Amino acid sequence: MPKSQASDVVGKSASNQGGFYSDTVKEHFFHPKNFMEDEAGYEADGTGMVGSPACGDVMRVWIKVDPKTERILECKWKTFGCASAIAATSMMSVMVSENGGMTLDAARELKPQQIMERLGGLPARKIHCSVLGDKALRAAINDYYRKTGQTEKIEIEQGRIVDKVLKITDHDIEEAVLEGADTLEKVQAKTKVGTGDPACIPEVEQLIRFYKEKYCEMQKEDGSQ
Repeated sequence: MPKSQASDVVGKSASNQGGFYSDTVKEHFFHPKNFMEDEAGYEADGTGMVGSPACGDVMRVWIKVDPKTERILECKWKTFGCASAIAATSMMSVMVSENGGMTLDAARELKPQQIMERLGGLPARKIHCSVLGDKALRAAINDYYRKTGQTEKIEIEQGRIVDKVLKITDHDIEEAVLEGADTLEKVQAKTKVGTGDPACIPEVEQLIRFYKEKYCEMQKEDGSQ
């Protein structure tokens, strides 16, 4: 996106949000770090993608890994998301590759809250836009383990615990969305997620959005029949 257009987008968004975008968010949107300019010929050790081209943001992540230390040497990304999604993924790519790189185990545990803290915060209504990157990163890590024959280290996303107090997984969130819970309040009514572990709420909001996007094309097709 040309810088002049980016300025218009962030300027309008900041106005709509009461100017809540931090200088760090603006810096990572105007000057995104580690953005994938041309993926042709790029030899990634692992790749991951989340989102739906038909329904919303799409996030792709490429990683290069030191096979001896299993630290992330490079993290490239590309998205068609909003300013918050771009800034958050840019920051994520810096966090996992700076200072010699995070280990894959540490990167897998990276939380949306940590990314938002480094950004200086995001408007509440934009939090759900900001955390596709960590999900795509985990998919890229799984892909690395798959390519290197370490299948025992692959973690299935649907079995990952989101609420550590109530032991609620993202699969439980997916089931709630499939049953018609399309807001945080409705998902909480079904699962109680976040009532014992409020820190997980940003991730829950992202999961709700992700699953709504995942199934929206199917719902459109059903409605047209």
